[in-house]
Amino acid sequence: MYKLKINDKAEYKVKKSRDKLLINSKEIDADIQQLNESTYHIINDLKSYNVGVVSFDKIAKTAQIKVNGNLYTVSAQDQFDILLDQLGMSALNANKVSDIKAPMPGLVLKLLVSEGAHVKKGENLFVLEAMKMENIIKSPADVTVKSVKIKPGDKVEKGQVLLLFA
Repeated sequence: MYKLKINDKAEYKVKKSRDKLLINSKEIDADIQQLNESTYHIINDLKSYNVGVVSFDKIAKTAQIKVNGNLYTVSAQDQFDILLDQLGMSALNANKVSDIKAPMPGLVLKLLVSEGAHVKKGENLFVLEAMKMENIIKSPADVTVKSVKIKPGDKVEKGQVLLLFA
């Protein structure tokens, strides 16, 4: 069984057994034809759907799909993910980050966040110049900036706390 979440809103329980597809315990009798590696044509309840897989992240179990021209983000949980959730263990692997320290001595060129900002994993936080190279420091997790300890023009030492997260 899989639990699918579409655009972080709608949730569906999907189960496939033999030749049957069950969505929320309802049997779906759809004609699904794979046209190429990432494109499908589906007919269900006398409606036609053109479905394309735009991107797929096997590790994060997420995909972006386009259905009749509309883009959807799909995240999936398999039976093991669901079991870990039920046991309260799914958060054990989540990044718990309380601060960002300078990875090297350098000069702060640009600050890209402010106190209270909600930052997603991978978003740019600030630009640090070290050895005549500009390094963009990115967020290691989804966080809220609690305190900013730097400003453009500041010289920092390796290991110095630069940002605190809530």
